[in-house]
Amino acid sequence: MTAFVLVGEVFTGGWIWDEVADRLRGAGAEVHAATLPADPDADLDAHVRHVVRLVDGAAAAEVVLVGHGYGIHPVLGAADLRPGRTARIVHLDAGMPQDGDPALKLVLDEAVRERLLRQDAGDEPVEPPATPGAWSRWGSTEGVPADALERLTRLAVPQPPRTLTAPLRLTGAAGKVPVTGVLCLASGAGIATVQALVELGDPRLQALVDPRVTFFELATGHWPMLSVPAELADALLGAAAGEGHRLAPAGTEPPSHLRPFLLDVPERPRERHGAVDLYLPDDAGPERPAPAVVFVHGGPVPAGVSPTPRDWPAFTGYGRYVAGLGAVGVTLDHRLHDISDYARAAEDVADAVALVRADPRVDADRVALWFFSAGALLSAEWLAAPPPWLRCVAATYPILVPLPNWGMSGSRFRPAAAIRTAGRLPLVVTRVERERPEIAATVEEFLTAAADCGAAVEVVDVPGAHHGFETVDHTDEARGAVERAARTVLDHLRGE
Repeated sequence: MTAFVLVGEVFTGGWIWDEVADRLRGAGAEVHAATLPADPDADLDAHVRHVVRLVDGAAAAEVVLVGHGYGIHPVLGAADLRPGRTARIVHLDAGMPQDGDPALKLVLDEAVRERLLRQDAGDEPVEPPATPGAWSRWGSTEGVPADALERLTRLAVPQPPRTLTAPLRLTGAAGKVPVTGVLCLASGAGIATVQALVELGDPRLQALVDPRVTFFELATGHWPMLSVPAELADALLGAAAGEGHRLAPAGTEPPSHLRPFLLDVPERPRERHGAVDLYLPDDAGPERPAPAVVFVHGGPVPAGVSPTPRDWPAFTGYGRYVAGLGAVGVTLDHRLHDISDYARAAEDVADAVALVRADPRVDADRVALWFFSAGALLSAEWLAAPPPWLRCVAATYPILVPLPNWGMSGSRFRPAAAIRTAGRLPLVVTRVERERPEIAATVEEFLTAAADCGAAVEVVDVPGAHHGFETVDHTDEARGAVERAARTVLDHLRGE
């Protein structure tokens, strides 16, 4: 008999699992849904001990431990103490905390994080959202019916602060226990995203290619037990049976970002200035300064990845291509190594732009910024107050609103909000047909905001193309889209 111990997100109790538990029991499983201690002086250790008691009380010899959001912390602590009784650990829309990590590190609500990080935070419990609409600060509520969201609000209880601030203590005893990740797409990451991060060589994710690690994804938000209980129950049963998608190890074939650029662009000399590379047109010089296009890569890209983004074929290709069309192509490496690095990456981009505009071969009054993927969030400040020399902003397969699980609800990096003050600054958005749903939603939010304020947006659609299409979709449609987007940007630089 399969046994499950289900441990929920902050503010919740065993009641949140009711529909899922009924379905699991209907399939013949033993189920224990945890209601963790909520008294104000409870800490993470108290929650770990509570889960251990549920494991010890299970009739089955082994249990599947399921941690949702915060719940993964007491789940991992319990597995570390009972590795022999843990058949599998399931991360349900949850992070991958390590020894010493407090749960606060993964809290999405920025106001709560800031309060608990203060030395004078005290022992005041963290209050749950007071209204159904406020739950989005703790994770996407996409798909949750109104009555379920109202019940969540009514039954939620305050979270003891030390459950969030105390460090998770792990000895590594559960290191060989099989693991499954259940990803919720509306939260901001699917299997394709994780595979792409593995291909980048992120050392933190290499353990995920172990054959004992499997994945499922659900087309819903952070609360699948309320929005898609049947699908979640099926995924948990599949996880218990060792089913699910397995990631391909990095290096088994050329990663998508290192495949050739889709245009046959001639080799062209480049100049390296620190973190910035310049591709110069043939006739560029102080006597005939040329306009410049600054290409800003996405991320996060783990520190130490080699080659770095400015040496990836897509960016060397774009740099050479626009230089061949008469503009200075500029590529750079910025330090967006983690979601928390946007402010630092913004400084890097600003420094690169200043360096480029100071070059006598560049027309400092004719510069375009072209952003890619998650790097497009860095466009927000340029859109909010465009300088007169900025003649165009382009964004290709962009993320234009921080994804729900990034904890950036109050961030200044929100192009969909900044567009309202962009005036008539020309914008070129390249949109791929086979975009990841969570990213496509941010593009639609941006375009809706742009239409509402009459922004000057031109959309270049790429039929049949994927995120990162320049090195994976060598089709006539994809080549035509790159050529059209580049011509449009250069026309704006020339005032045409």
